Amino acid sequence: MSITLRWMRMLGPGMYRFCAPLLQSATQRQTGHPTLFLNNCRQCKALCLTSSRLLATKKTKVKTKGQPGPRVNINAALVEDIINLNEFKQDLLEIVENLKDDYGKNLNIRTSPGALDHITVTTSEGKFPLNHLGQVSMKSPQLILVNMTSFPETTVAVTQAIRESGMNLNPEVDGTLIRVPIPKVTREHRENLTKLAKQITNKSKESLRKLRTSAIAQVKKSKESVSEDTIRLLEKQIQQMVEDIAADMDKHLVAKTKELLG
Repeated sequence: MSITLRWMRMLGPGMYRFCAPLLQSATQRQTGHPTLFLNNCRQCKALCLTSSRLLATKKTKVKTKGQPGPRVNINAALVEDIINLNEFKQDLLEIVENLKDDYGKNLNIRTSPGALDHITVTTSEGKFPLNHLGQVSMKSPQLILVNMTSFPETTVAVTQAIRESGMNLNPEVDGTLIRVPIPKVTREHRENLTKLAKQITNKSKESLRKLRTSAIAQVKKSKESVSEDTIRLLEKQIQQMVEDIAADMDKHLVAKTKELLG
């Protein structure tokens, strides 16, 4: 006992006043009655070590709180009689491809000949990409030329397709040459395009949610023939797949926004 007291006094009066109640309280919780110290310093150290471990455990719990749980990876072949996960994945990927197509059609800055490549021209013989009917070139940053020498009979159709492309372009015909003046792209216009990009992305995410709802409904139809655990795992797998695609969409949106703002 005297050795313990001398050891505590060496730590200084402040540390003595701090540790004594702490050790007394810890000992009281373990033994059920109040006492000042245990028999020797090794036991005191053990108490301190136990307390530090408890604190460390709490900190660990705080760090892991909110983190995603383990990922589900169900073998699609084992549940194909309930839902075709491979087909579901293809449907999700198709939404992403449609999103990228919408970006190309509606969010061009119009600073290159390729800005007109997505335009489809309807002719009497069918539908064709604009660049298959005319030779597109950039005369200046403010003017695109479309040479219709190869298919002059489609000049009117090409002109109409450019005008109705939704790109706010007003083409001018000069024989077999179509002149497409490019409006000056202002900062305000760029910012408006980024807002439109977000709207298009949100619309695609809505398509994801509808697809998820439909898939989960299909899974629940089998609840009479499969276990509840299987249903829950499939629902989690579907949600996980949708979240992965949504994260991919967010990456495309970030890249497109950066491109639009320059």
